[in-house]
Amino acid sequence: MSGIGSEPAAEIAAKVEAFVRDVVIPYEKDPRIQIHGHGPPEDLVVELRAKARAAGVLTPHILPDGSHLTQRETAMVLKPSGLSPLGPVAVNTMAPDEGNMYLIGKVGSRELKERFLRPLVAGEARSAFFMTEPAADGGAGSDPSMMQTSCVPDGDHWVINGRKAFITGAQGAKVGIVMAKSDAGACMFLVDLPDPAIRIERVLDTIDSSMPGGHSIIAIDNLRVPRHQMLGASGEGFKYAQIRLSPARLSHCMRWHGSATRAHEIATAYACKRTAFGKLLIDHEGVGFMLSENMIELKQAELMIDWCADILDNGSLGTVESSMAKVAVSEALMRVADRCVQIMGGTGVSGDTIVEQVFREIRAFRIYDGPTEVHKWSLAKKIKRDFLKAQPS
Repeated sequence: MSGIGSEPAAEIAAKVEAFVRDVVIPYEKDPRIQIHGHGPPEDLVVELRAKARAAGVLTPHILPDGSHLTQRETAMVLKPSGLSPLGPVAVNTMAPDEGNMYLIGKVGSRELKERFLRPLVAGEARSAFFMTEPAADGGAGSDPSMMQTSCVPDGDHWVINGRKAFITGAQGAKVGIVMAKSDAGACMFLVDLPDPAIRIERVLDTIDSSMPGGHSIIAIDNLRVPRHQMLGASGEGFKYAQIRLSPARLSHCMRWHGSATRAHEIATAYACKRTAFGKLLIDHEGVGFMLSENMIELKQAELMIDWCADILDNGSLGTVESSMAKVAVSEALMRVADRCVQIMGGTGVSGDTIVEQVFREIRAFRIYDGPTEVHKWSLAKKIKRDFLKAQPS
């Protein structure tokens, strides 16, 4: 990552914020959007991205020369993109595309970047990351070592078989990153989509609804992938997964910080205008204190994001730090969103504002890229290792 300095990054962030507030937010009432669906429809995605392209804010975290903003600069840009659930979709900073672009940019060959990365950066294609597997099959979820999907070499190709679950954006995606297990260990492949060997069994009905294509159960039946479309070498898949997942966890924190900030703005406006029992809601301590707690936790979450971003920018993989940030930020933003719903009462649980959707989306965020409890367990293991290492022999 080369970075461009804080002032230009701040200018990009300001342009993104203005675009989301002025252009994207009015689309939240678009009749094409269903409150409980499988994400915004494809024609709406194309329409929003055309407007972002015209405004010069499409894929704002990747510069025209292909270089990537630093993680600290990326935070400045991704937070305002999240001010609307449609914002990351419109400006092309959403998951899983943002993480997939990062990974391909880091480890893809020149040929693979031109073929798979270029259309993603241009906003002309969406992507999917095929790692998680159905629990009913005993497959990989929070424990990727349980991966059942197999890959075996066959001449100039690898042949992949297995099933995947909760694959975000698979429906409508043009680029796929598929993880499978060889005799040497985990492997990662870039594939063109759609492919008849990759079949969507069903798109799940889930609590969240902001990601195009929703979340699918996938069957992979004798998928043939040319050898040169493997990322790295056989057995290096987990290493590349960590290259992707540490920044991706942090990117989730950035985007949903923007959404929680917007929910707090809406709840604040409601509390400052709505009267009950002879005075404004905000003048009741029960409400005023909740807004104060929101302000504190939003700032704490911002500081945690920036701290972890600095570690990643300094060259550390930051697996431990990104786990800490994922836990702290997701749980804090959940509390913020919950307070916003409570402050607004019946209006807060209705679709009249996006507060209800933000609550649902952030609830799912506590599971994305590893549930809170898995990250805490991982951190506890590190605490134990560090303690034992420090003991005299």
